[in-house]
Amino acid sequence: MTRSIAFSLAALLAVLIFAPLIGSTHIDLAKALAGKSPDHEILFYARLPRVLLALLAGAALAVTGVLFQCLLRDPLAEPYTLGVSSGASVGAVIAICLGFSLGGAASLAGAAAVLILVLGIAWEGRRLSSFTLLLAGVTMNSMCFAIILFLHNLANFSQSFAISRWLMGGIDAVEYSTLGWLALAVVPVCALVIARARQWNLMAIGEDWAAARGVSTNTYVALGYIAGAVLTGLVTALTGPIGFVGLIVPHALRLRLGADHRVLLPCSFLLGAAFLGLCDTLSRTVLAPTEIPVGVITALCGGPFFIWLLRSKRRSLWL
Repeated sequence: MTRSIAFSLAALLAVLIFAPLIGSTHIDLAKALAGKSPDHEILFYARLPRVLLALLAGAALAVTGVLFQCLLRDPLAEPYTLGVSSGASVGAVIAICLGFSLGGAASLAGAAAVLILVLGIAWEGRRLSSFTLLLAGVTMNSMCFAIILFLHNLANFSQSFAISRWLMGGIDAVEYSTLGWLALAVVPVCALVIARARQWNLMAIGEDWAAARGVSTNTYVALGYIAGAVLTGLVTALTGPIGFVGLIVPHALRLRLGADHRVLLPCSFLLGAAFLGLCDTLSRTVLAPTEIPVGVITALCGGPFFIWLLRSKRRSLWL
């Protein structure tokens, strides 16, 4: 357990240290630290904020993937299952079509609206139904996608390009103040989720099993879904929808480390951050100066790796 977490932390630190130094333009670290242009501006205002955003986004998406797979007991559950990301995308697309500059605020509003609607549909009496929640999330995903297609069809050329760019997902340099409030939201929520790892182990078996062992299932169901939706909504508001991170990272770790959430959650937090940070580094260097959307990189890198893990796991079961 300790060794796995230590390895994950080392991977995260390696990405944090080396990723800002890699790019289409060579920088001199000594000059950058001494405040000399343009090395200082490239490192501290273009690359480092982007890497930090990728780390926070990857950590949040991976933890949310673990949560939703646990609560829904569905191996295909991911951060976008509840439709929160689709709601955020609708908000952003509406802002683009109306010419608003506050796309992040609009996407947050869209994510919050969908979350409230889905939770309202799934709340039955004093209990939150996981089955109804899943169906409501799938339905909201379809409805939001239809709205996005309709608005995309009405948009002009520049708006259409901006909408397509948003829907592909991407990591861009942001202000340090933006990174600050995102970290103040993501880190405490993830810490709260990780601190309840023993309860998630029981919830993953079944709500009746957990309730028989003293777990307040309604509280943890609500906590898990709301925490996951908040993390997904915040990240999507800044990056757009980025797939595969919340699906591949938890599954890859589960195949190697098992299903104990005391190890799975902290390692997902650390390696999810490292994975997206690495993918973003590849997205801005492989075809430099042209950038590849990071969602394309997560699929191209994560998919084959995940297939290899599945095959190696199956082989080990036969031996």
